[in-house]
Formats: sequence, structure tokens, C-alpha cells
Amino acid sequence: MSIEAAYLAPEGLEHVLAEELARAGRTISSWHGRLALSPEPPMASLWALDVWTAPREIEITSIKAGSDALRAMQRNWSSYGVEHHRRMALITERLPPVKARKLVFPELPPSAHLGAWTLLAPDWMLASPTKSSPFVNGECLFEEDHIGPPSRAYLKLWEACTRIGAWPQSGQTCLDLGASPGGWTWAIAKLGANVTAIDRAPLADKVAAMPGVTQRQGSAFTLEPEPVDWLFSDIIAYPAPLLELVERWIAAGTTGRIVCTIKLQGETDHDAIARFVAIPGAKVMHLFHNKHELTFGWAKDTNP
Repeated sequence: MSIEAAYLAPEGLEHVLAEELARAGRTISSWHGRLALSPEPPMASLWALDVWTAPREIEITSIKAGSDALRAMQRNWSSYGVEHHRRMALITERLPPVKARKLVFPELPPSAHLGAWTLLAPDWMLASPTKSSPFVNGECLFEEDHIGPPSRAYLKLWEACTRIGAWPQSGQTCLDLGASPGGWTWAIAKLGANVTAIDRAPLADKVAAMPGVTQRQGSAFTLEPEPVDWLFSDIIAYPAPLLELVERWIAAGTTGRIVCTIKLQGETDHDAIARFVAIPGAKVMHLFHNKHELTFGWAKDTNP
């Protein structure tokens, strides 16, 4: 049975990816670490960090044969290693170097073409010249700030903005719903935007003191839509009330962009997720920095 697609699951979420593929009528012939191998054509996946869209099985008789096979297809390759690490390292040494440089936010994703490969056995390679993510193994890594933000949640906002290719500009107005302790508020204010943080709990003092930051006590779910350039939310809530909130703000037509986290508790609610996906202009994705959650992005100017 040939391999027509391979899906790299986030760590610990292999079962969620398997559920998604099964619901779409895709089968998994085997797993190679976190890489789900399928005999059906590739599909866009919400729960895969990376999708290998044109995998080829290649028998190799030596280290040189392996590197030559890859170089004959293209220049840039990234590897996903599960076993045979020494042999993979020797093949990698014979390939042109590819540096997985950490991004300095705000920065667009890398644009260079990148393929992916692994060894299924010492003499059996799986290589895909094309894949869905521009990052090595779907890992969007940043030069982190270990001093300013009160939590590491800001990395989700950085990655979401990087992947949609847009972020708040200086002077724009933003709302951050469920903001405390202020990881996302910090990231927005660092860009020079004006951000109002909505939460029943206060922001961390150092975030509240930043230029352009305003605090407002209250509940995100009772807030009436108001004119803002960006609406952000990392609220801990079930998908249904968050969907109602998003639909209400979109219907009001008062915001240009929305970025929010769809947090899932217990079993994965695939039906609720499908309703987010069905919103015109929506982009739903699993970020490298997400856990059992997805990120929803929406832009007013993408609608007909």
C-alpha cells in the first residue's frame, strides 16, 4: 500500500488528528512516531503541525544514495527523526545546510521552499518535496522575551499573527478579552497599538503601566460590540459561547480583525470546530504553541 500523504501530529494529540482524519474518510496505514502515514490523497488538516503533500518512498543502499536522492529532487530539506538517528545525521551532513532560524517578531514566515524526509528503515526513505508548513516540522520558534511578559501566552499571539501575515500597527485600537494577567496585552502594546484589556481580574502591574494600555473590569460575554481595529481573546471558555461571541461581533461589523483561541476541554468537539471553519473569511489552525486548542483568525476584508 503506497503512502500518499503524511500528517505530523502535535505532541500528545495524535488521537485528535486520527479522529479528524477518520471523520474526513482518511485512513492511517501506520504511524512513524507522530507522523501519520495515509494511503489516501492529502487533505488540509487543522490538527497537523505539518502535512507532507507529495511523499515518495525511496530505497537507499548507502548514505550517499540517500543524500543523492534528495539532492536530485531539490535543495532545501528538513528531517523528522524517529529512529536511525546516526544514519539520518550522516545523510543530513551531505545535504546543503538549512538553518531553522528563530523569528524575531514581528516578522513574516520564511518563504524558501522546504521539503521533509525521514527514514522508515535503514534502507527505506520517505521524502516529500512539498509540505504545508514553511517551518521545520511545523515548529514556529521565536526569539523569546524572558523579562517583559507575565506569561508565555504571548507566543500564541505572536505565532497567530505571523501565520495570518498581519499584526496590530502603531495607533490601532484593540480589545483583549479575558486579558489577565496580560500576556497578549503586553504583546499588543509592544507593537505600539492602543489596547483595552477586559477582565474581572487585574493585569500584572508592569503590563498595566505600559503606554497605550487601559484596563476595564467586566465580562467578555456581556460586552456589546464597539468599533475597534482588532478583537483578541484567549478566554478559557467552551466553544459554543465563544462561537456566539465571535458571530455577534462579526454581525455588528465593528471590528476589522479577530484572533481568538478555541479552547477544548475533555473530548474534542469537532462539530463546534466545523462551525468556526464555516464562517466566511475564517482561518482556523493549530499553532505550534497551542495545546488542546485551536486558533481562529478572521478578517473583514477577506469577505465578498
